[in-house]
Amino acid sequence: MREETGVPEPGATLASVRTDRPADGVVVLRVSGELDTSSADELAKPLRDTLVAGVRAVVVDLLEVRFLGSAGLEALVTGSKRATELDVPLVLVAAGRAVLRPIEATGLTSVFTIVDTVEDALTKVGAA
Repeated sequence: MREETGVPEPGATLASVRTDRPADGVVVLRVSGELDTSSADELAKPLRDTLVAGVRAVVVDLLEVRFLGSAGLEALVTGSKRATELDVPLVLVAAGRAVLRPIEATGLTSVFTIVDTVEDALTKVGAA
């Protein structure tokens, strides 16, 4: 990041995803940064790669996401559809306005299961 402007360097990754496996068949994707058109694939690809046969549950931790744009929402909706096809619970962890406001404004609260903490998500999927 350029200190004088606060603008990311060209080619800098705006979002990142770390994968944890706290229990057998349970995956937690810990997302940080900004999910917009240029960075939504940073979530879409790991989500797609995670939602496969044999996975019991997927938790997407969005607590460190600073911005959630339409492309990020699309990645989450696509993941939710795939999870439904596989009959795999998909739980979002979100507490901040940067994530909750776009979900609420687009009417997607009924599409997702949203909880406040990763611990609550793991309890919800029976992995706590």
